[in-house]
Amino acid sequence: MTNWDDIRVFLEVARSGGLTSAKDRLRMDAATVGRRITRLEASQGTVLFQRSPQGYVLTTSGQALLEHVEAAEAHLTRGLAALPQQDDQLQGSVRIGAPDGCANFLLPQVCAALRQNHPDLTLQIVALPRLFNLSRREADMAIGVSMPTASRLLVQKISDYQLHLAAAPAIATGVTRREDLKHLPVVGYIPDMIFDRELDYGGHFGLGVATASSNSISVQMNMLRAGAGVGVAHRFALPFFQDLQPVLPDLTLKRSFFMIRAAEDKTDARLTRIAALVSDALRAEIDRLEAVAQAHGSGA
Repeated sequence: MTNWDDIRVFLEVARSGGLTSAKDRLRMDAATVGRRITRLEASQGTVLFQRSPQGYVLTTSGQALLEHVEAAEAHLTRGLAALPQQDDQLQGSVRIGAPDGCANFLLPQVCAALRQNHPDLTLQIVALPRLFNLSRREADMAIGVSMPTASRLLVQKISDYQLHLAAAPAIATGVTRREDLKHLPVVGYIPDMIFDRELDYGGHFGLGVATASSNSISVQMNMLRAGAGVGVAHRFALPFFQDLQPVLPDLTLKRSFFMIRAAEDKTDARLTRIAALVSDALRAEIDRLEAVAQAHGSGA
């Protein structure tokens, strides 16, 4: 029989990439964490991690298990949020910190829908290109693009999303090979203002140094629209910029959004419920907008 506490340890190691980071969040010593992983592998008859001095990397079996565990975690969160409340109507103020792309193209629709069902709820979106300090209450919850390394945080994956290259028609016309990108001006992030490594994706697409740049994805999208060059675009943002064209549409990159909360809020039923509702709505909105992008020929 599977020890569910070992599943919790597996999830933390998978997300943190090693014993050192996981032990602090689990409040265990590294040796205990390692034994739990070994015990889980023995019980399942498969190797879940490749060990190396650089950390723990999921095997194919480990990746398959992680997908099921994260799905179960999401179902559990939604189940807890759906428990009957003394007052089904949510009230009060909630501040959500989010990166620029999410804040501009996803959260407005999510918050509008949430307020329709809960008119006494006040929602604040803080769109800043940086990490939020939840312990200092800069936000009640934050949307992140990578797994945080700090301990004492509640973290749940919301959804994957797709990125690919886009440009104005005058720039996109005639680009048929990756080699063609070398001759194009580039729109991107200001290098020393990239606050998260997951946003440093220009190299994946073979782009050079940006000749027009901003710390805001919204500004970058408008630069692309103005013909400043080729750049990386969220697929869910392209329905708002239908005058842009995909460039090498088979060249894509997957990233993820995470719901991040302070650990001390774990027993706060109201915030737990709101976080679950926001996560579900974000997931649905990403799916909707990416489908719209594909229907209009903007997606890969």
